[in-house]
Amino acid sequence: MACWKKIRSSSWIYPTLVLCIYGFFSLMRPSEPFLTPYLTGPDKNLTIDEVTNQILPVWTYSYLALLFPVFLITDYMRYKPIIILQGLSFIITWLMLLFVQGVLAMQLMEFFFGMVTATEVAYYAYIYSVVSVDHYQKVTSYCRSITLAATTVAAVFGQLLVSLAELSYFYLNAISLASLSLALLASFFLPMPKHSMFFHKNHIPETPQGATDQDTMSKATSINEQPSCQEDKDAAKSSVLSRTLPECQSDKHQCHMLVQLCKDLKECYSTKKLLYWSLWWALATAGYNQIVNYIQVLWDYRAPAKYNNVYNGAVEAAATFLSSVTSLAVGYVKINWDLSGELALGIFSALNAGSLFLMHFITNIWVCYASYLVFKSCYMLLITIATFQIAVNLSMERYALMFGFNNFVALVIQTIITVVVVDSRGLGLKIVTQYYLTPDQFMTEEHGAPPPDLPLRVTSAQ
Repeated sequence: MACWKKIRSSSWIYPTLVLCIYGFFSLMRPSEPFLTPYLTGPDKNLTIDEVTNQILPVWTYSYLALLFPVFLITDYMRYKPIIILQGLSFIITWLMLLFVQGVLAMQLMEFFFGMVTATEVAYYAYIYSVVSVDHYQKVTSYCRSITLAATTVAAVFGQLLVSLAELSYFYLNAISLASLSLALLASFFLPMPKHSMFFHKNHIPETPQGATDQDTMSKATSINEQPSCQEDKDAAKSSVLSRTLPECQSDKHQCHMLVQLCKDLKECYSTKKLLYWSLWWALATAGYNQIVNYIQVLWDYRAPAKYNNVYNGAVEAAATFLSSVTSLAVGYVKINWDLSGELALGIFSALNAGSLFLMHFITNIWVCYASYLVFKSCYMLLITIATFQIAVNLSMERYALMFGFNNFVALVIQTIITVVVVDSRGLGLKIVTQYYLTPDQFMTEEHGAPPPDLPLRVTSAQ
């Protein structure tokens, strides 16, 4: 009891502990690596074309539509209500996964998952509004580590349940729903912040020492970010230093803030170096999101779940671990990134391109798995370098704003690709064709039949 009282009285331990509990259970979703096999299996009985061309694109559209307004509302409402909204969206998403049928219902489910993704900014921004600057490095480490641990544990746990316990995907989703319910319960115990990034902050002139501290925090935060494209954006937004003077909530102040945001964006992109890195950021992130969103469909095409054991959970766990290692390595490698950054960009981008070529041309599922590991690890390495190169040239507010805008541009590019290439109202191409268009691909694709070199083995999980 004495220990609990000490935690409750602490200015940073209690909110950090509750947020970490929320973060762990919200990401403890062992069913997520097996979404495509679940949708195309007997539980939902959807075709691979329906999943690829009609259901999955809805996530991209809803995410794009909600991203900007949710970001502003999150700041205005001071994070906690949006974290609760995210928890409710999680529950609705998994209830629909478990208990409703049909393409339209699954499209609605993807809309709510788009809301989940758009509201992630609240999780990564919340902690900086309730703790002092002295504890930023510590709480960042805790919040990032718990999300990495939860993602890895969930993937490994799901794989073990499928491969060893032969548990069906339906029960994996039930376990995910139970975990998400605990996360929603934890969100109600978060303290309500008194200030936020833009709409509820002080207006104190910054001293040179303050600017120095901000630059230091910017560098530290960019190096310690968890390797995830969506989390890169959210961590950037969340790292803005909060202040603690009386709030200004008048309409005039709010309009002034929006105008100031536009001016800051214009000044950020006036520098060629920042413009070039931001352009690469947007293009690479758009491609990365597209690959990750449809990789399970490609795996199911190469090794249909009806005929093969599924190792999606193991591959995702390995990819998460390797991504964290490559991202962490950037902080310890002694290289002048101003001189070598573009060289690294070229080398690892070429590796990424090579891995995509292998996914396209090689039908062996294990080559496809390995190529995905290489692709994700290289991307996380490069995005960490880009994060650092942009962060060291910006103040904290512009650091957050520019990263958020870069990801918004990436999402616009991804949406255009989805509309033209993936959506059934566009070209509606097959999954392998989406990775790369080649003349022979149209002749070699088959509908519904497994590749001849794959063993016909039915798992009880199906």
